[in-house]
Amino acid sequence: MNSKTIVLASTSIYRSQLLSTLQIPFLTSAPEVEEVPLPGEEARQTSLRLAELKARAVVHQFPDALIIGSDQVALLNGAQLGKPITHENAVRQLMAMRGNTVIFHTALSLLDAETGQIQSEVIETSVKFRPLTDGQIERYLHKEQPYHCAGSAKSEGLGIALIERIEGSDPNALIGLPLIALINMLEKQGVSVI
Repeated sequence: MNSKTIVLASTSIYRSQLLSTLQIPFLTSAPEVEEVPLPGEEARQTSLRLAELKARAVVHQFPDALIIGSDQVALLNGAQLGKPITHENAVRQLMAMRGNTVIFHTALSLLDAETGQIQSEVIETSVKFRPLTDGQIERYLHKEQPYHCAGSAKSEGLGIALIERIEGSDPNALIGLPLIALINMLEKQGVSVI
């Protein structure tokens, strides 16, 4: 059994809650990474680059740890949707998404800070949104206020009412941390969850 410290390079309470379900001890650290796409960068590339940057951003604090980085980018008709931050941006996102399918690219990286070895993977989740009315969008946003979630909706909360269908290999990926892929990566590092 690997006895390295595990660090989640994230300030997301959702990622922390997901990682807690594995019942392994871990620390969290803020990665201080600017989450913006580069010109011409595809959603998959953006999410992967940011996940790896987040993991590498805290290496100086944890030089012997296994560091987890994750990022999510939503893609609608070729346009990347980030975190809306404001109510107005969330309204615009949800109005554009209603009746459409959004692809969520959730990247995961596990960095062995000691060796520099990094494992990375991107999990895609397809989400078909219901044809929502303006009133439904406003009511949802006032109740849940998902302003720090890519795509302006939390499927693990009331946001499930906005969704018609979800297709993907790991339901945790949509929330922000692909646990199935993470378990496989940890096992390759000698960390067994069960």
